[in-house]
Amino acid sequence: MCSPSATLTVWAGSWLAGHSAPDDVLDALRAWAPRHGVAAGDPVTGGRTGLPWPTAEPLAPGTGIMMLLKVIRESLDDPDARLRLVLPVPGDVRGVPPGTEFATAALEAEEGLLAGPPGAEGIGLVPQWSAEDTLQWTVYHITIPDPVPDMALGEAEHTMREAVRDAADALMQVQTTGVGTDDMDPRELVEAELADYSRHIYPDSAPLRARRILDTADHVAAILTVAQQAPASSPASASAMHAQETLLRPLWDAIRAARLAAVHSAAGTH
Repeated sequence: MCSPSATLTVWAGSWLAGHSAPDDVLDALRAWAPRHGVAAGDPVTGGRTGLPWPTAEPLAPGTGIMMLLKVIRESLDDPDARLRLVLPVPGDVRGVPPGTEFATAALEAEEGLLAGPPGAEGIGLVPQWSAEDTLQWTVYHITIPDPVPDMALGEAEHTMREAVRDAADALMQVQTTGVGTDDMDPRELVEAELADYSRHIYPDSAPLRARRILDTADHVAAILTVAQQAPASSPASASAMHAQETLLRPLWDAIRAARLAAVHSAAGTH
């Protein structure tokens, strides 16, 4: 799984559909951090949810996750409510309500999730590391925007298959320009990145195609991560770095689109 928000979206969707138990969600999130804290992002949210504001004290392992599940369940009581992942980056903030504190926090974290009915009040959640072993989830009361249509799963799968080849080609080009992996074997670096992704599992209820897309997206992301990890000793010029960014950005954009489609399918909110 690519992020704590993606993990929570998929597993909470499975739990709410009756396919997984709360303990399954807890176990999935603990693969990211053994401790989770929850706080309100503003006084209004704190008053409505009973969550502490502006920061939460460290919680006993599991306590924060149970609060997360309670807040999510309550925000999805409406039959039109949805659970949606967002993966914003500068220049691509699809699905994020503009001009909100949630938008600012999600863009900084490059992730978050929305829960509630489109066009009505709901919540936004953003995780941030507050300590090496603690993820702090901040809750914001917001108006849920209309969902941005996802890429079709068939298109996402095809796009990711092509992206594996394109990412490998990009890695070779980056190495040729002297920006990237230096003397280390890039295959070993990619495998190390993939091993980190593989710690995170999917619910059994997740469609096979969605799992394939997420696995392939992780493979592409691992290659791109290796490609953009230029050692400090590399004499990379500004023009070379710009060329690298131009080369890799479209592939990162494709990964985000494919991940959103697959996560929403796995969470039952496609």
